Amino acid sequence: MSLPEQTEVLVIGGGPGGYVAAIRAVQLDMGATLVEADAVGGTCLNYGCIPSKALLSAVGSVHDVNNRESMGIYADPYIDWDELLGWESSVVNQLTGGIDHLCRAAGVELVEGRARFVDDNVAAVSDPDGDEGSIEFDHAVIATGSRPIKLPAFPFENDRVMTSRDVFSIDAIPRSLLIVGAGYIGLELATLFSKLGTAVTVVELEDDALPGWDEELRRTIRSHVESLGVEFAFNELATACEPGSDSVRVTTELPNEDETEYTADRVVVAVGRQPVTDTVSIEELDIDLTSSGFIETDDACRTNRDHVYAVGDVAGEPMLAHKASAEGLVAAETIAGEDASVSDHVIPSVVFTDPEVATVGRSETEAASDGFDPATGRMPFNASGRALAAGKPEGFVRVVVDHPTGTILGAQIVGDHASELIGELTLAVTAGLTASEVARTVHAHPTLAESVMEACAAAVGEAIHTAN
Repeated sequence: MSLPEQTEVLVIGGGPGGYVAAIRAVQLDMGATLVEADAVGGTCLNYGCIPSKALLSAVGSVHDVNNRESMGIYADPYIDWDELLGWESSVVNQLTGGIDHLCRAAGVELVEGRARFVDDNVAAVSDPDGDEGSIEFDHAVIATGSRPIKLPAFPFENDRVMTSRDVFSIDAIPRSLLIVGAGYIGLELATLFSKLGTAVTVVELEDDALPGWDEELRRTIRSHVESLGVEFAFNELATACEPGSDSVRVTTELPNEDETEYTADRVVVAVGRQPVTDTVSIEELDIDLTSSGFIETDDACRTNRDHVYAVGDVAGEPMLAHKASAEGLVAAETIAGEDASVSDHVIPSVVFTDPEVATVGRSETEAASDGFDPATGRMPFNASGRALAAGKPEGFVRVVVDHPTGTILGAQIVGDHASELIGELTLAVTAGLTASEVARTVHAHPTLAESVMEACAAAVGEAIHTAN
């Protein structure tokens, strides 16, 4: 094992928080060593964000072609699952190879292994062959991420019982699939497999999909997912799971304590994720955890030990890759002596269903509860020339502004390419722009981005192409 004896910054975990922290540390003239036990890119690149979006994109193309009779387009494309997984793997491999190259080109010392703290400034590192060495460090960044929550009653050693990580390596498209959990991971998987022709049922303990999200967004997305043939069972608690030779049976409990049984080819448990804090021996440094089990950090991503930082999923909600990367920058810059903070970060959230849904900042309800006098502006995509021309008229852009000042406080988008459109409104919220400033910015025509402009204009009563 090639392991340096000493490093200024030891980064444990090579996901989107860890590798960004390591590269930024080197840019700031510090030595950085990045220890990763699996593959650089972390869960997001290898087992989550990238493979899921690759498959959603590919399958979405097939679904679109299959549903274009109104345009005079008739087709019957065929999906070769093995070839599709091969292409998805090639995308992942290209990106992991790119990150590896970026780290080495920047001067980051990459080490394959698992690191754990021995004392205040020493970590032990064991490689896949079992060899172990030690490294001294001045500062450490913990970026160990998260893992899927497993339900005790579900035997995950059986290949019919899966976590979200296992889905992207199954050997065949299941005829039927039961998904436990209607959060964003569950809905994305439901969208993917329903478009592949799988009969999908989603069981959720709460009374609606996307618990905690805006009611209109939840209602709109649930309706569209149902239109794909997905069936929802709300207010049901999954209590037992029995795999068989060719199917799996799941028992759920209803509020009145009655039970229901479901049978499917496979079951995916997507009830959330939990921080990985048990692999680095944080107890050796007496690092504080929150009541939810995350590593407790301040606005500079610093733990209660001044020389140790934590970023990404392990440091708390929201568990999003772009939040992890932003925190990685803050941690590295703080170590370098710069004045960096996460307190002013505005973090967008996206669900890659069909249509997509994206939010940033405050909803109207949240703005009111925070003491603002909110007003909203809305632009439906069925009034957008580009959306109609693309055959994607579903959804809307809605902005929330402070009525007295016109400052944009937040936004919600449902529709095609919502994940791309939310970027402009994230910038607007971050920069404290007013709705008028965005509305008076000339947007190219015909584009979906014009809907952002019109929604902002509607918020101040100046919309031209929709009602104010």
